[in-house]
Amino acid sequence: MSTNEPQRLDLEIQQHSLASPRVLLWGQHLVTAILLVIAMLRQVSTPEHLWAAVLVSVLFACWYAMGFIPLTNNKIINRPAWWLAILLTIWIVSLFVSAEFMWLAFSLWLLLGHQLPFVPSILWSVVVYAFTLIAPFLHHGELSVAAAAGPLVGGLFAWGISRGYLQMERDAQERTSLVNSLMRAQEETSALQEELARSQHEAGIAAERTRLAREIHDTIAQQLSSIGLHAKAASAASNLDAANEALERIDHLSGQSLTDLRRIIAALAPAELDSQALAGALSRILDDFATDSGVKSRVDIEPGLPLLDPSLQIALLRTAQSALSNVRRHAQATTVVLSLSYSDDEVRLDIVDDGRGFTPPTGKLQHNTPVVGFGLTAMNRRLNELGGGLDVESAIGEGTALCAHLPLHFAKDNS
Repeated sequence: MSTNEPQRLDLEIQQHSLASPRVLLWGQHLVTAILLVIAMLRQVSTPEHLWAAVLVSVLFACWYAMGFIPLTNNKIINRPAWWLAILLTIWIVSLFVSAEFMWLAFSLWLLLGHQLPFVPSILWSVVVYAFTLIAPFLHHGELSVAAAAGPLVGGLFAWGISRGYLQMERDAQERTSLVNSLMRAQEETSALQEELARSQHEAGIAAERTRLAREIHDTIAQQLSSIGLHAKAASAASNLDAANEALERIDHLSGQSLTDLRRIIAALAPAELDSQALAGALSRILDDFATDSGVKSRVDIEPGLPLLDPSLQIALLRTAQSALSNVRRHAQATTVVLSLSYSDDEVRLDIVDDGRGFTPPTGKLQHNTPVVGFGLTAMNRRLNELGGGLDVESAIGEGTALCAHLPLHFAKDNS
């Protein structure tokens, strides 16, 4: 639905709601004009007081019109009480000029039932009926049954129509008010939906930035750090062979960095998992670690490991990369053991070194546990997002053991 569609529907409903009361209003004007013409035509047949009758007819018509002409916007409002009182006075005066003006009582009953509250409308309708009985007696000296019954039936009919007309106007106002409320509610709902979409978009941007930060930290940042270390080693080398070996490692690591950077830009799967399984990828990065750091390493992969979902493989691989980077920069270890195992409900990656160790904030990291350094924080959050976690055990001088565990219900069935 277009933006202008609700407004068009709103206008159509309001026009439909006001159509029936407006028709009745113009019908009332037509009835008044016809009754006034009938009264004048009947008075012409008896020329007595003709000019007085013309005068009060014009006065009645003008005063009646003055009560409706200002309402050019077709809004439903009540006329002033003094306007109605003056109109009744003009009509009563016209009865003393000619009894024919009692025809206008029907129009007055329509006005009284519509313009006055329930009880006053009944009382004033009775007053008008009383004058319709007085007029023929005043001019002809007698009152017939027809002259009494006719105005009574007509008065009841006119008063009932006017009350129904009033109820239709009230219903129209209520419908218009309801439509306006619904339109305001729709506008508020649209504004809330736009705000929600904007919030979700901003949250998606923040999550993507976090993911990219982790990817860059786990790959390019660590590789650049290694390049820096090898560059220092090359500049401090005492012989040409050692310098050449360091330069070869720099070349190799720079190629890896470029590959990872292109993958991140293209939003592809991790390069290590493009053509080999998780076990092979872990073995390769452990070999690179041993070559770069000179630390002895060993990898133990439990046989029969099920084929894991790519998201689990990525998380475990990035955890291993980040943990080995920490070992190389901070642990001063001589041996690192990496183990990959599984049970009925989870897969575990253990990385143990014999370095100098440290004192972790707590023995076991939880989802909201503050940890020292971006590396442990990134590892913990990555694993938490997949329903797993990171356990850290360490003490000064006793090495460090990291255990990354993930639930196997994310894994694919290898059978």
